[in-house]
Amino acid sequence: MCLSVCLLQLEVSEHVQRWDLNADVQHRTGTALGQWIRQLSAGRCFVSDGQNLVTEDVTVVEGDVATISCRVKNSDDSVIQLLNPNRQTIYFRDFRPLKDSRFQLVNFSNSELRVSLTNVSISDEGRYFCQLYTDPPQEIYTTITVLVPPRNLVIDIQKETAVEGEEIELNCTAMASRPATTIRWFKGNKELTGKSEVEHWSDMYTVTSQLLLKVGREDDGVPVICLVDHPAVKDLQTQRYLEVMYKPQVRVSQNYPLQGLTREGEPLELTCTAFGKPQPTDMRWLRVDDEMPQHVVVSGSNLLISNLNKTDNGTYRCEASNAVGKSHADYMLFVYDTTATTEPAVHDSRAGEEGAIRSVDHAVVGGVVAVVVFAMLCLLIILGRYFARHKGTYFTHEAKGADDAADADTAIINAEGGQNNSEEKKEYFI
Repeated sequence: MCLSVCLLQLEVSEHVQRWDLNADVQHRTGTALGQWIRQLSAGRCFVSDGQNLVTEDVTVVEGDVATISCRVKNSDDSVIQLLNPNRQTIYFRDFRPLKDSRFQLVNFSNSELRVSLTNVSISDEGRYFCQLYTDPPQEIYTTITVLVPPRNLVIDIQKETAVEGEEIELNCTAMASRPATTIRWFKGNKELTGKSEVEHWSDMYTVTSQLLLKVGREDDGVPVICLVDHPAVKDLQTQRYLEVMYKPQVRVSQNYPLQGLTREGEPLELTCTAFGKPQPTDMRWLRVDDEMPQHVVVSGSNLLISNLNKTDNGTYRCEASNAVGKSHADYMLFVYDTTATTEPAVHDSRAGEEGAIRSVDHAVVGGVVAVVVFAMLCLLIILGRYFARHKGTYFTHEAKGADDAADADTAIINAEGGQNNSEEKKEYFI
């Protein structure tokens, strides 16, 4: 009986492979034919103790290929069948009743049925069933999860051009992804923190992240990067370069003398440099708290004094301005005598500067020594007066009458007697 059932099952399988099934026949193949085969399997032709179905879940990016594998451990040639989420048979052994050419047989054997699904879409997501016709029948399912990367990644900036010190708003939007994306912000190599909102519609997610950023002049030209973390895509990012306007930075440099002291009779040349965004258009020299000397020559960013004298002492200021604001830098001029050095005059201005420094050091040391000597003299005077006040001769009236005694015993007796009749002892300080 068992052999007849097996032969019948083989004949049915051969007939199924020759059928050109329409949609209605496909459904019946997955239901009625399945029930028929299960009834045949009741003859125990496919029974084998220890058979187990094995499969794994599949995660695939939309448009890619998903591979479904139904494997049998300890197989005894039982029939393997793969069904879609609607319980329609995709493959019965190595035959595909379902007229969807995206399903292709990758491998078929007694122990495995492996099928690929190309050009996966969201509609393909769900549970797919592996069936093994044993007694009793076995069934397990695998889940296909479809990932959808963001369609667009866009940074919207509140102001194309900002002024230093302002706070600007940037928004980065990742549209139509599945699952929702995680957005990260970077300014250069430094990661920043934004605030995200998620909108869910039609099984898709749109994420918008807001970043508030206070900009300075150092941020001009620095890229702000919006980076997406999503399992369906790697290194998806977009960026915008900051454009920051700032007031000028001003610097005064001494062209001549290159180094050293500014002495009477020598020339002085200063140069003013200014950088800003936009570039400074107005630059001028002035003398702080006084009028500019008539012999001073100003030519653009340069200031020239051909013959220094003491009246040129003061603070000279260079001012520069642009559309953002105004800045300045000061140069303090002190004109020295031609002999303002402890060393002979030399052509190297650095030597004159070092001589002046050494002369200043000698003056400081001399001052310290003078203070120490003065302190020691004061201390000696105070000590002398103290000892002088405590120097003198003391007279007492003790032992009167002992001066005329012949010997010591007599002197003591006379002294004791004299004390009885003498007046009270007195001391005098001279």
